[in-house]
Amino acid sequence: MRTRIAAIDIGTVTARLLVADVTEEGLTELSKRAEIVNLGEGVDATGVLSEAAMERTCATVASYLQIVHGLDEPDAPVTVVAMATSASRDAKNAQVFQDKLAELGVTLTVIPGEREAALSFLGASADFPGERLLVTDVGGGSTELICGIGGQEPLFKHSFNIGCRRVTERNLAGDPPTAEEIAAAQAWCHPQFASFFDRIRAEGFEIDRMVSVAGTATTVVSIRDRMEVYDSSRVHGAVVTAADLDRVTSKVASVPLAERVKITGLQAGRAPVIVAGMLILQDLVQLAGTGSFTASESDILQGIIMTTARA
Repeated sequence: MRTRIAAIDIGTVTARLLVADVTEEGLTELSKRAEIVNLGEGVDATGVLSEAAMERTCATVASYLQIVHGLDEPDAPVTVVAMATSASRDAKNAQVFQDKLAELGVTLTVIPGEREAALSFLGASADFPGERLLVTDVGGGSTELICGIGGQEPLFKHSFNIGCRRVTERNLAGDPPTAEEIAAAQAWCHPQFASFFDRIRAEGFEIDRMVSVAGTATTVVSIRDRMEVYDSSRVHGAVVTAADLDRVTSKVASVPLAERVKITGLQAGRAPVIVAGMLILQDLVQLAGTGSFTASESDILQGIIMTTARA
């Protein structure tokens, strides 16, 4: 029995598509796309999605639907599942965005942070059965931390309203950000994250491996390895030491945006928020005590598809 499913994940910074066939043997990817749309631009300050950001995102989703329709088969139509996360959760006008997507034929579900965390863990943990994992998902508006045994349901999860766009807009106004701004960002993030680690350790959970999904983590690998063309096969499963992460963070944080966009391995559209994302990752590696993280290309998209196939 084969089921063909298209998952669309609309985040604060990126909108992504994964189309896959699901059988008893697992997932077979047919198409994968990602575009930086910056849906959450300004949401932290204004509380609303801008018209321009919604139009950008809708145009990207429309292009994804063309890909999906091209993979339709008479006896196997593609099931489309679209979910949105932090920016849409926070926005007072999220219904307007949902209505715009409905005009394209897409039903958008805005999921709570706890659900986002569980789906990310499901997708990321499948490669590490039996290991005691911390899965981190650093997004534009939120960061999800999830602990559990690989291949099982998560034991602990929390969604923090801390993300690379939110931290950038709140703390990192300088170009490049000043040492004082970086310190302020760290001082805001650290105690919130530390409370999660205090909780899991009080419950006796020790972390074997930190698995990091989403664009910040994969970009660290891409910059470290100087990828002129992004290669997901090299990124997936790559181990990044704390020293590697520190070197890459210093590289992106020490130059103004006009120079940062030229760094090999960094998408230009991600350059304005990448410093904040890496500061978050640095804090999480330190708190986890693992000395490294493992980058994963399997995340909420795979989690959405796996959950849909089981329904």
